[in-house]
Amino acid sequence: MDEIKKYLACEGRVNIICAETTSLVEEARKIHDLSPLATATLGRLLTMGAIMGTRIKEENDSITLQFKGNGPIGNVMCVANGKPSVKGYVVNTKVDLPLKANGKLDVGGAIGKDGFLYVIKDLGLKEPYVGITPITSGEIAEDFAKYFAESEQTPSVVALGVLVDSQGVKKAGGYFITLMPDATEEDIKQIEEAVAKADSISTMLDKNMSLQQIAETVTGDENLMVLLKEIKPKYECDCNKEKFKTGIKSLKKEELDEVFENQGEIETVCQFCNKKYRFKREDIEE
Repeated sequence: MDEIKKYLACEGRVNIICAETTSLVEEARKIHDLSPLATATLGRLLTMGAIMGTRIKEENDSITLQFKGNGPIGNVMCVANGKPSVKGYVVNTKVDLPLKANGKLDVGGAIGKDGFLYVIKDLGLKEPYVGITPITSGEIAEDFAKYFAESEQTPSVVALGVLVDSQGVKKAGGYFITLMPDATEEDIKQIEEAVAKADSISTMLDKNMSLQQIAETVTGDENLMVLLKEIKPKYECDCNKEKFKTGIKSLKKEELDEVFENQGEIETVCQFCNKKYRFKREDIEE
């Protein structure tokens, strides 16, 4: 069961968000018919989107996360809201590369190291906030840690993982540790040592560790304060026919006439959920 939980460690001086996102990543894999490498890549970004969605105050506000690298997967995008629900896509759904020397899927190679990470926050203000940082490794978690340090001046630890087997997504999840302003050097040292000793997030989930056990492991603190709120992330697209109709109506009349003459109707496909919407001439004649 997918869930996200929040805790305070080190007597409230350290914040940690832990997430299991196995079901929503599997839903994305099915919708887009993703290869294992594409599943791992998009799954990590969707998990980060779900985690960041819990930091949005209003349900209808949104955050867009996008990697534009020079790797073979092309653009990778996720949109999350405050519920949080997430949706996303990759350009090359069948990307495949040799495994890395450690036997892991090469997410960094799929994204590429030459490019940028974009974080766009639409929080109901006049203009959205746009943060841009160069891609560090393409492995996603490391890139977000750099983004938070440079763009939001927030020292953090980010871990994201997707474990894929022959049946699909076996486990997926992540954690996000941030320091409060009053965090001490001892707190930092404790967390650094705990994270270094811990298994990967996907391995801990595969061992059926609870999110609280994972939080205790990576903070080195068995006396966590639990922030009580049930958070159930899910993969959900909010597309509808009216939104696509608005886009079609922005085309020139000559372009529409040509399409209707040649094809009889216009078919649109949502890039996030693959749902199709068809429009006949009379649908948009007004």
